[in-house]
Amino acid sequence: MIIKENEPLNDKNWFQTGGPARYFCESSNEIEFKQALDFSKEQNLEIFILGHGANILISDDGFDGLVIRPKKTDVHIAIDDKSQALVTAGAGDLMDELIQFTLDHNLIGLEEFSNIPGTIGGSVFINLHYFEHFLSHFLVGAQVINRETGEVENVDNSWFDFGYDKSKLMEHKHYLISATFQLKKVSDVDAAFAKGRRTEIVRQRTSRYPVSNTCGSFFRNFHPEEVSLVCNGKPMIYAAFYLDKVGVRGILECNGTCVSYQHANMIVSCKTATSKDIVEVARKMQEKVKEQFNVVLQPECLLIGFKEYPLLK
Repeated sequence: MIIKENEPLNDKNWFQTGGPARYFCESSNEIEFKQALDFSKEQNLEIFILGHGANILISDDGFDGLVIRPKKTDVHIAIDDKSQALVTAGAGDLMDELIQFTLDHNLIGLEEFSNIPGTIGGSVFINLHYFEHFLSHFLVGAQVINRETGEVENVDNSWFDFGYDKSKLMEHKHYLISATFQLKKVSDVDAAFAKGRRTEIVRQRTSRYPVSNTCGSFFRNFHPEEVSLVCNGKPMIYAAFYLDKVGVRGILECNGTCVSYQHANMIVSCKTATSKDIVEVARKMQEKVKEQFNVVLQPECLLIGFKEYPLLK
């Protein structure tokens, strides 16, 4: 395994911004992952696990530690019975490629997450969700590596303590090696129907959301207890609702980086953008919502390498 120094990260994330990693490596198995962890201990380094770079904003100063990026691995299928199957994929595998792979093998369930960029590792980390669908509904087991001991542990769904935008991986004491999902085995006809549904989901997402130079939704939805506004008897938890009300969609910008005209909760970077520009737009979004509704939006996007927290708390 090769550990590089001063490795650029702006070409490894969707915003295309940010400074370099002090150290950078790619791991293809748990042995190399352990070697990387050992190196981080020897050098007393912080660790960041980089996936597809779709849900992160990296500081313009870069990351003063070790960035580990898991490589792609082979996907494995084990048939439980005639109607169920277990599919295991590595942390570095792309979610969208896994979805296509499962559909090609007449396995359905994951297609709800079609066209959401990210790796398996990042998707499990954040408990990938789309409306009422959560990745945790399908995950039945995983292999994680203990940061302190370097030992690989087999864990089940309950170990992750999943929630909305939440998993135990966020404690940064363990890192995902692989994940196993339980999917439904179906006929050719039903698989064709699921493929058609995937095509329609992709069509809808590409027409409703920007598809490049964005992290997706920058702010998470509120928890019900965080808001006082009620609509039709239910707490108004949706970040995009508040952002639309304050009129930032397609208008608010900083040096060419702007809130998408397609979605009020998505920031799109321009070719000359810096992470500072993106932070400036995000803070203005927070300020406008706080001024009108007295609530503070919190990022779903992960902020990496910032020496001081750059947004409103």
